[in-house]
Amino acid sequence: MQTKKLVYLDGLKGLGCVIVFLTHFVFAFYYGMYHYQPESCHLPGNLDIVIGKSPLNLLFNGNTAVRLFLILSGYLLCRGFFLTGDKKRLCRSAGKRYFRLMPAVLAVNVLIYFCMRTGLYQNAQAAALAGSEEWFAGFNSFAPSFAGMLKESLFGCFLFGTNDYNGVLWTLQMLFLGAYLDYILAAFVSRCSWRWLLYAVLAVLLLRTDFLSMFLGYALCDFMHADWTWRQKLCRSRPLNWILFVTGLYFMCYPSAGFGYEGTIWAVLPFVFVNYYHIFGVLCFVFSILNLEPAQRFFSMKGFRYLGRISYSLYLIHFPVIATFGAWFFLKFQGALGYNLTGLLNLFLISVITAALSELSVRYIEPLGKKGEELIGHILGKK
Repeated sequence: MQTKKLVYLDGLKGLGCVIVFLTHFVFAFYYGMYHYQPESCHLPGNLDIVIGKSPLNLLFNGNTAVRLFLILSGYLLCRGFFLTGDKKRLCRSAGKRYFRLMPAVLAVNVLIYFCMRTGLYQNAQAAALAGSEEWFAGFNSFAPSFAGMLKESLFGCFLFGTNDYNGVLWTLQMLFLGAYLDYILAAFVSRCSWRWLLYAVLAVLLLRTDFLSMFLGYALCDFMHADWTWRQKLCRSRPLNWILFVTGLYFMCYPSAGFGYEGTIWAVLPFVFVNYYHIFGVLCFVFSILNLEPAQRFFSMKGFRYLGRISYSLYLIHFPVIATFGAWFFLKFQGALGYNLTGLLNLFLISVITAALSELSVRYIEPLGKKGEELIGHILGKK
């Protein structure tokens, strides 16, 4: 049985990856938007701080974006199973998981290794000029090891969250091990009436880990496919879903710096729960999108669909581009063009290069995993 693809959720995943990309660009060259320190500001009148303390910070709120990406991944992992009840399909998906994720990780890390060997990383010099030493200067500042790069690419990031070569790889542990927690729950307890008690216990146990988002995405998927009359009424209530949409955006916009919120719309919320604000906001937002056709049509637009298509490779590739080409361009031209014009051109060029490399990865690197997938599928099919 074929399941209908929810293209608007792919569009949301693409949006999440773009926000992560913008987060790293802002942190590298406009750190004042995050840290609120005047010496790191570059826009007239310290506009960096004004933007950072406004809802516009959602455009570079990486903490929210990662939670969005993980929750959507958890939701989509087992959706086919909840629609069909086909455990063989679930097993095939579990067997193929590593081969779907690994090839692009390895390809990008090999590229990073050679960039480090040839001295293309200039993030430390750029950070000193941009005032972002606290965050941008320390990446990829060690002597590269080919064996170490392979270890990170082939198993380190998946099992231990190793991310020495590519800082974004810390999420691969959740995307890999968290996926198997979801697969196990779907296979063994998804038809049990007591599963929600188990889910509550698991949520508490995972509360202080980054696996929580992947698990909650799975639990949301189970909830959305439960045959309960009251759930259907909730989903059909347009006023409720628009309220959840706005509530979700409010919590998703909560800044991540940890200080300087006096006088903002988030001043009543203590910072200590910042991760939970973002997770709660994303859950409200995604639930509303699942039930609001206007929002679904918006995130199904061609641009969002394209971003969803290249989202995984874009996520892996963007930071090396920022730390190599972006840092070089900034150092080369900011003296002649001025800081902000250089920043605007840099953002445009980095975006084009990242999209082009992501497209090449989607066409030629990600499909390499299909051979491994086919082998695992053949073995599981025989069994």
